[in-house]
Amino acid sequence: MIYVKPVFINGKPCLATEVDLPKTRLVSISTRIGYIMCGALDIELLNTRLKDRGIVAGRAVGVRNTDELLSAPLESVTDAAAAMGIRKGTTGEQALAIMLAHE
Repeated sequence: MIYVKPVFINGKPCLATEVDLPKTRLVSISTRIGYIMCGALDIELLNTRLKDRGIVAGRAVGVRNTDELLSAPLESVTDAAAAMGIRKGTTGEQALAIMLAHE
């Protein structure tokens, strides 16, 4: 199953997506300029092979749903996210607020 729902951060909309796959679930929340995601996100790939795209993203591990992703500290972030002020340890909600402020 795929679940899509709006999530509001400081009154601004984001899009939360949960995808049930065999033995795992992908969880992400996106803004117009970036996103946060569960542990399936490959930050190293985004920072190396896709560096020229300047992808703003953060990864939280051990999350199983949207609420957990919002409250979890980010385990890693892309270089583009770091340049925006999003750091390792920033919660998902804080990271989305920073992204929304830069839209």
